[in-house]
Amino acid sequence: MTELIRLRDVAKAYEAAGPPALAGVDLTVDAGEAVAVMGPSGSGKSTLLNVIAGLDRPTGGTVEVAGVRVDKLSETALARFRSAHVGIIFQFFHLLDEMTVRDNVVLPARLAGSRPAQARSRADELLERLGIAGKADDYPARLSGGQRQRVAIARALMNRPQLLLADEPTGAVDQEAAAGVRDLLHELSADGLTLLLVTHDPQLASAAGRRLITMRDGHATEAVPA
Repeated sequence: MTELIRLRDVAKAYEAAGPPALAGVDLTVDAGEAVAVMGPSGSGKSTLLNVIAGLDRPTGGTVEVAGVRVDKLSETALARFRSAHVGIIFQFFHLLDEMTVRDNVVLPARLAGSRPAQARSRADELLERLGIAGKADDYPARLSGGQRQRVAIARALMNRPQLLLADEPTGAVDQEAAAGVRDLLHELSADGLTLLLVTHDPQLASAAGRRLITMRDGHATEAVPA
């Protein structure tokens, strides 16, 4: 298998005198793997995802994604790299309320310079797959929480990323919508998309993840199958 993520001795401290958010984390994820990350609040789960995405800079160690040292890239190069290789699903959707559902989904392709007709076709294909094609011309405020999360997932998949990062994707939706998100992520994982998922939801970790990493006090431990 080809390594897609490689972290070596990664540390992150937000305050010099405070406890580290990450403390010497080593992690390797192969292309096509699905990895769930669990742990109590404040254990470093979201920081781990943000460091891999280049949204946070580590204070020590090395971070490689798709063979690129993302911790060494400039902000401009990072933005280009994320656009080409990484899709991110946030807990609170981060949709633009003044744009329609379709335009929210198309946005990453527009930023990447894709042809408008191609981008629109890709967006409609994703909205159809995620069961919300009928909402394409609506605005996010008119959608349920579960529908908004599906729009966010479609947007994350827009540029056909090698890696999908999901930070508590069921944390802001009801139980019925959470079950739908679990099914979607399971399908994407089964299709071979590399997935790194942060969650408090053991059902989601079990459904979408084939490996389990536990975070505590900035340290990462992999669960060993019985």
